[in-house]
Amino acid sequence: LMGMGMVFVLLTYGGWNEAAYLSGELRNPGRNMSRVLLIGTTIVTGAYVLTNLALLEIFGLQGLRDTPALGADVMQLAAGPYAAALLSLTICATALSTINGTIITGARVYYALGRDVPRLHALAGWSARKETPVAALLAQGAITLVLVALGAFSQNSVQTLVAYTAPVFWIFMLLVAASVWRLRQLDPEQPRPFRVPLYPLPPLLLGLTCAGLVYSSAVYAGAGALIGLAVLAAGIPMLRLLKPARLPG
Repeated sequence: LMGMGMVFVLLTYGGWNEAAYLSGELRNPGRNMSRVLLIGTTIVTGAYVLTNLALLEIFGLQGLRDTPALGADVMQLAAGPYAAALLSLTICATALSTINGTIITGARVYYALGRDVPRLHALAGWSARKETPVAALLAQGAITLVLVALGAFSQNSVQTLVAYTAPVFWIFMLLVAASVWRLRQLDPEQPRPFRVPLYPLPPLLLGLTCAGLVYSSAVYAGAGALIGLAVLAAGIPMLRLLKPARLPG
């Protein structure tokens, strides 16, 4: 039960890792990227914890379970219905800004894939006038519309999308943890801009945590997890077919 609960809890923190997608625009990323991630995650975690403590104090545990819109209800108690409506509009505006940031960072993945894999070079299309990866944005938009349609034809769109994406997400996070160890084994002399304090403890803890969340999310998703895992498995023969370019060095 704890593992299943953490699937949704960690979903609320999702996106912290996407700051790494913009490392190319960061000054001295070898020094500042870790600071951005650690400081940003600490601030967000502190804000979330304080917010939840305040909500528990106001509503109690059962009240939180019964309240569908916590922010609006808090403002309703504190300043009346107009304030509640204003907060709801503010939340909608901030959600749009978050979506905008996710679109910008997410397209970088498709753009990088187009640069590294010759047969997917079309994804690396760049608009010099707009200074944006146009092809990557269009590909991302098409995939997003498919996922939106998948959620639209289900009883609970959020649960459906979590069931589809959560197991795959945590598998990749598990692979990230494993890659730290594997890359050190393959090329121990390679200069590395980022340090791993107390190695191998951090990647080991991350790997074990991700493995538990893969299991919990798959149990929660049930048959829905099979769709996401099937799409992931379809990429294995594609790797051989596309023959990605060898990285320099």
